[in-house]
Amino acid sequence: MLGLPDGTRACLFDLDGVLTDTASVHAAAWKQMFDEYLRARAEREGTPFRAFDIATDYAAYVDGKPRMAGTDSFLRSRGIELPEGGPDDAPDADTVYALATRKNALVQEKIVTVGVEVYPGSVRYLHAVKDAGLATAVVSSSANAGQVLEVAGLAHLIDHRVDGVTAKERGLPGKPAPDTFLAAAADLGVGKDEAVVFEDALAGVASGKAGGFGFVVGVDRLGQAEALRAHGADIVVTDLADLLGGKP
Repeated sequence: MLGLPDGTRACLFDLDGVLTDTASVHAAAWKQMFDEYLRARAEREGTPFRAFDIATDYAAYVDGKPRMAGTDSFLRSRGIELPEGGPDDAPDADTVYALATRKNALVQEKIVTVGVEVYPGSVRYLHAVKDAGLATAVVSSSANAGQVLEVAGLAHLIDHRVDGVTAKERGLPGKPAPDTFLAAAADLGVGKDEAVVFEDALAGVASGKAGGFGFVVGVDRLGQAEALRAHGADIVVTDLADLLGGKP
């Protein structure tokens, strides 16, 4: 038993925070990048330095969103508006693009040096899903999802991937828009009412709800169960293994 509605044919998993603990790697990278920028800005302007707070800022502004959107969202929360910029920006440029690029470089460095932890309950659940004959996809805002799946040893359990690279290639808006999840379901050849979304981020849960999927599972890693329900989760669990042997 997988704890899913009858008629489910596919499981669409977010990666960071659902299957792997790369959410902590991403959070650390966001904090390092933002703190370096905010500290330099405060020194330049002679204003107090206020650090990026993982406990509050990560979930509210960047978790689950594409890098550019997350970068801009947090900066605006501090009253900072920067030009968008582009690929030709110098690494130290004061643009959203440059800051987002710095964050990505830090993530890639940490994946190699720190590694990727997987949630054992998620691995058990993935095996059960595959044994049941259901299709699987990872739907992630990260451009590093393929690398993370390989490093984590999960690639063989995933049939399809729609990630930040795919979204850019296809012009798909990121979460909380439902387009990446809808694309994954279509690529797998299943209807949205036959697919279940698994998300730990508020933006991701909202994406699943907006897409009209058959069921949305919220995975509470940050003590935000009520917020996940408010954003559209049909059920909230603390670990995917909690679903084994149960019905929704």
